[in-house]
Amino acid sequence: MALLDLANPTRFLALVQRALPWLALATAVLFAAAVHFAFFVAPDDYQQGGTVRIMFIHVPAAWLSMACYAMMALASLGTLVWRHPLADVSAKAAAPIGAAFTFVCLATGSLWGRPMWGTWWIWDARLTSELVLLIMYLGLIALWRSVDDPGRAGRAAAVLTLVGTINLPIIKFSVDWWNTLHQPASVIRLGGPTIHASILTPLIVSALAFTALFVTLHLAAMRNEVLRRRVRAMRLMEAQREMPPAGAQAAAGAG
Repeated sequence: MALLDLANPTRFLALVQRALPWLALATAVLFAAAVHFAFFVAPDDYQQGGTVRIMFIHVPAAWLSMACYAMMALASLGTLVWRHPLADVSAKAAAPIGAAFTFVCLATGSLWGRPMWGTWWIWDARLTSELVLLIMYLGLIALWRSVDDPGRAGRAAAVLTLVGTINLPIIKFSVDWWNTLHQPASVIRLGGPTIHASILTPLIVSALAFTALFVTLHLAAMRNEVLRRRVRAMRLMEAQREMPPAGAQAAAGAG
């Protein structure tokens, strides 16, 4: 099946129907492996002790919170520029998932920061910009729900999403631009990772598990959104058929 064929919602639904069980199985296997690596392979940190294992949830959630928004930005271009019929569906389906990952990132960061920094929250540059990302997700979800017409809502949300992409480099490079409590990049960097393999391997496995979870949830949410829009279109058509013709209404009024 060619990639362009997926622009057809019917073909997309057929593909998702076949792929979802396998994706769910892969997600379960990866999470089982991630738990094994996190608790039975990764050692305690000499300073942080067992609390270092929060990293295996916090870091993948942080990565996916930004990756999800970047994907929504690409989908927004598909909505505004290429008019792809599934672009808006993809962005709308991804927003609640991205918001959930962002919330998990902030919550686990707070749990991790309490024993390390001595506080649940501090207005650190990265923390603040991540909080802004959560607010942007919630604003986009509210926008989609406040406009009845999916087309109008999708175009408005696409513009707002593209404007919000300015926050992504702020999150990524905040540790380089300002003096923050967060350490500089130690995994995705030009010189290669600086984390020891005993920690890096469980982290990568956990990131793969969270990514598989995102793909599974996203495709399932897209399928539900396509079906929801079909039901809406059918109800509108049914309502139009039940409405009396304009001429009949005028005659009834004259009588």
